[in-house]
Amino acid sequence: MNGAADRMETRATRVLGIRYPIVQGGLARVARAELAAAVSEAGGLGQIAMAGLHQPELLRAEIRKAKALTAAPFAVNFPIGRIDISALVDLSVEEGVPVLSFTAGNPRPWIDRLAGTGTRTLVLVAGAEQARKAEQAGADVVATVGYEGGGHLGRSDLTTMVAVPMVVDAVGIPVLASGGIVDGRGLAAALALGADGIELGTRFVATREAAAHERYKAALLAAQPEDTLVIKQSLGMPGRVLDSAWTRRIQAAEKAGADRDSVLAMVDWAANERAAVGGALDEGLVWAGQAVGLIDDLPPAGEVVARIVAGARAAATRAAALAGAQGEG
Repeated sequence: MNGAADRMETRATRVLGIRYPIVQGGLARVARAELAAAVSEAGGLGQIAMAGLHQPELLRAEIRKAKALTAAPFAVNFPIGRIDISALVDLSVEEGVPVLSFTAGNPRPWIDRLAGTGTRTLVLVAGAEQARKAEQAGADVVATVGYEGGGHLGRSDLTTMVAVPMVVDAVGIPVLASGGIVDGRGLAAALALGADGIELGTRFVATREAAAHERYKAALLAAQPEDTLVIKQSLGMPGRVLDSAWTRRIQAAEKAGADRDSVLAMVDWAANERAAVGGALDEGLVWAGQAVGLIDDLPPAGEVVARIVAGARAAATRAAALAGAQGEG
């Protein structure tokens, strides 16, 4: 079945107003209107990354571009604590963005700010404690990321397989699974663990619409899980990146006991932009999860959504058949 009548309904799809429980990650500097709109138009929830769009006129232009490309809901992703995002949050509400997501900080002030606007909120967490706090703050949906994921992780080493059911048991709001998921098997597994959907980052970087440099995309296709490593542990903000001369230098500095300012200077926004957008992979850092080992092409983002839906249905059919066979035995 195709078209608007085709749905995979969960609590998350009802809250977010989407057809399939598939959310594109925030993807700093590479998630712009084209990617967000493509994901949303295909039935998922695309996101525009605020990172790199700090000037209000830039963010407003990107939101309006997305609205011109799709009538479906999309989100804007906000990292907390780096700059004052008040004006940008207000601008997003003014422009009618239906969902705002928050990462890397306390979301309560921003959720409070959105009270009465009708805007839905998604909060990225790492584990049950953060999820409970987000729920208490009024979040509508949480996404929990496991240790195998790309980008910023929690301070624990919990994998997605362990973290998701713990978070599901801890809160009453919809939970998205994130980390190590690239296809329909991952969605089926997430739903089996009690989640209401998935959030994917690395898989959507490796798509035609992502604003990532072609060298970044090519590196994802060539990489295996062991080609990723975790940095920023000394800062209490661990994140998984692709192995490169630059990221090995960061890791070595941290192991040698480099001071906080020295490490921060190596992991700032400019290092990410040089590599992710500029293509200088050995002169900066790019985020990537261990699931790179499952990515081998650069399809349109909408095709990724369609594949995930079809793959999840096939996996669910297989599981149901196996369960039925066991029952008959």
